[in-house]
Amino acid sequence: MSNNRNIFAAASYVTWVGFLIALVAADRSDRFIAHHMNQALVLNIASIVGGVLRVIPLIGSMASDIVALALLVLCIMGIA
Repeated sequence: MSNNRNIFAAASYVTWVGFLIALVAADRSDRFIAHHMNQALVLNIASIVGGVLRVIPLIGSMASDIVALALLVLCIMGIA
């Protein structure tokens, strides 16, 4: 059972599709999975905000790239 917990926790970080699969298939009453799904949801929302930043001329593109890099690092930390 521990292996499934880790798989669902890691899958929740891999794009919205992985988050939706973990949301539907995982046992959300398990605190370990729920914790990682909450973190992944926050990171996915932050990626949307980073994409919206790209609309701002000049500085928005740079800010969006910094947000994307930070989110990549946080996702890797969440999976590991």
